[in-house]
Order: sequence, then structure tokens, then C-alpha cells
Amino acid sequence: MLIEFSVSNYRSFREKQTLSMVAAPRLKKGKNVFTLDVRGESVPNLLKVAAIYGPNASGKSNFIQALRTISYFVDLTPSAQPKRLPVAPFRFDPQLAKQPSRFELHFVHARQRYEFLLEATSERIIVERLTGYPSGKETLLYERRHTPEGENYIFGDRLEGGHDLHETWRKLTGPQMLFVAQAVANCSEDLMQLRTPLEWLRRGLYVVSDDMRSWADASQELAKKVPRFAADISSFLQDVDVPVTNIRFDPLENLNTYNAPKGIIQSQLTDTTDPKDSGEAQKSKTTLTHTSALGEADFDFSEESGGTKNLIGFWLPWSLLGEPRHMFRTLIVDEFDSSLHPRIVASLVAKHLDSDVPAQLIFTTHDTHLMDTKLLRRDQFWITERDVNGATQLRSIHDFQGRESEDLEKRYFEGRYRGLPFTRKG
Repeated sequence: MLIEFSVSNYRSFREKQTLSMVAAPRLKKGKNVFTLDVRGESVPNLLKVAAIYGPNASGKSNFIQALRTISYFVDLTPSAQPKRLPVAPFRFDPQLAKQPSRFELHFVHARQRYEFLLEATSERIIVERLTGYPSGKETLLYERRHTPEGENYIFGDRLEGGHDLHETWRKLTGPQMLFVAQAVANCSEDLMQLRTPLEWLRRGLYVVSDDMRSWADASQELAKKVPRFAADISSFLQDVDVPVTNIRFDPLENLNTYNAPKGIIQSQLTDTTDPKDSGEAQKSKTTLTHTSALGEADFDFSEESGGTKNLIGFWLPWSLLGEPRHMFRTLIVDEFDSSLHPRIVASLVAKHLDSDVPAQLIFTTHDTHLMDTKLLRRDQFWITERDVNGATQLRSIHDFQGRESEDLEKRYFEGRYRGLPFTRKG
């Protein structure tokens, strides 16, 4: 579970900016927070939801991309040809041009707290450090640091494996590869000390920031393989007032192959499909049955509105968030309100808050209707804005003086929390 995430010297971020999911004390709406069972220590309650607001080009999407960068490094595979890493420094400060971007994650997984630090340029990893807190005591697992003299490693006294294995891991780790990923890939299954935090780094964060088309394709692919998923999508659509009562798949030749997000379909199919159905899908077209007071009518997927297509795509990461058997514990969505009515967004947020599954939803939005629904607390609203140097500042509304019951939407448009665009008149 995410405790906080910090980023600096990355795109529009200059100084360190931190999004904290730690719940502020003494605020109401207890269903908006949950308590974690952490071995040997007591940690503060964490928030289920965080909503990030701000003008266009203020850094909201850059923050989401910073979170996505962690997943990129975790999933990167060894290559003989070096790749340009998706890291870019803050451009307005020449002194930072050759300095690495910095990402810091503080999280809990398998009842233990961890801190992960990554510094990287577009060419290589500069610093990587993983710290655990068994029974609340800070314990360095490893640290690697690139200097002009070469690559330096520090292995914690309690790191599993022993000196010879640590040296093998070090030699197998290239300049663009995460040490933790290489270590886990080259150790026995009984060594869990690094495997456990890597599991969360790989599965604990899931970022949705691309066009929903590939997600809609993936949702259809799953529904075609497993009939109950088609029923689940129909039910999901009906819950947000889209009257689709049935989805079927008719054979069709010359249909382009689905461009499903990597690994998602197979992970969702585990333990749900017949082995003979796990191969390449038969090409087909999707037909959705709509129901009205006059009866039923069939529509091809291509005839559906952009909002309905987005909802069909969003069903997949949304369903992963709600299933205990999956490791997707923090879902991050860029432009959550894209093509969706404000009441649908509010309904989805409310469903998540009412859920008993301990999971988190973080999203960017321009939909200030959420500020007026009384769904969220002051500490769940975050604002981005550009300062005079073009750098993104990230602040919680709770950092500003005010009452818990005040009209947040009204105060926001009055400029009380800043983060409004300055537009020219005439």
C-alpha cells in the first residue's frame, strides 16, 4: 500500500514534491481511510482516495508519468543495445541538466514497511536503495551508487544470500537494470527478502494514462474468453446508467488483433478459463444489446459513444482494483473524468469508498463537482500549479487554513487554494 511518493528534477518538477496518502488526524469520514496491519509497529491510517486538481500544463500528468516510470524500470529486460530511459530533468535550471531525476516510494507490503529510492538519467541508473523496517527498525537491504570511479555497492548485514551470491547479482546488473529485479530473477524461490518488495513495485502500482482504446480491447478479449466477464461489464455499465443488458461476440474475419495491455489478460484469466481457451483468440466483432421501454436493439461496438467505450476499457483496471487475489492495490488514473459525466465519476469514487477491499485510487481531474459532493475529506484533495520558474508545486488543500465543513469548490474558484489558470481578457 502506498504511504507516499516523492519526485524531483523530473520534467516540470524541480524541488522535491510529495504526495502523501497518510490521513490527517481528527478529520471525519472514517470510511475514507483504512488501518494497516504492519508487523511490529503502528503506522498512521492511510487514505483510500486522492484527487489531484490544477490548470492545464501545471504538472498533473507529469506526476502520473513519474509514478509510471517506476513500473518501466521494474519491467525493463536486459538488452545488448542500451535504450534511452524515460527520464528527463527540469529544463529551466541549467544546473540540473546533468543531474539525475529522483523518485522515492514509501510503501507497505506483506505487513512490512519499505522505502525505495531511485535516481536515474536517460542513460543509466545513478542510485538505487532499498530499506526495510522489520518490526519498525530501519534496516538497509542494499544500496548501489554510480560515481566517476565506478559502481559502488553496499549490502546490508541482514541481506539474504551471502557474499558470493551478492557478488553474482552485482555482476549481472547492468547500468540500466534494477539490482532488485536482477537479484530476484537469479535466486531461489525461498529467498523472499527482496522478492517481497519487488512484488509490490511490480504489482502494487498500476497506472492508467494511455488512450482507453487498448483497455477496451482488453476488456472485450477477456469477456470473449470468459462469459461471466461479459456479464460483469454489462452490470458495470448499468450501474452508471448505460443500458447495456448483453454483450456477445460474433465470428468475423479480417479483424485486427487486439492490442491488450501487457500481461493483464493472462493475469485475469488465471484459474478462470479452460486450458484450451488460453491460446490465440478467434477474431470476432462485439455486439452490445441496449434495452429501452420500447424493447431491445443491437449496436456494434464501433457505434458506441466515446464515453461508453472508455467505460468498457475502465472496467478492467477497476475490476482488478476490487479483487483481493490481485496485487493491484493502488490504481492511478490520469484524467479520470475523460468523457465521463461528473455523476458517474462521483458514483465510482463512492463505490470505492464503500468497498471493504483495502485499496487506493489516485487520479487527476478537472471535475470540481467532487469537491461539492461531501464524498472526500480536505486531505484527499491535492492541487498542482506552476511557480514563476515554471516548476510544479504540489500541495494538499488541508495545508491551507480552513474548516472541515467549508465549501471546497467555492473556495477553490475563489483562489483560496491557488492552482487556478490565469486567462487573458479581451
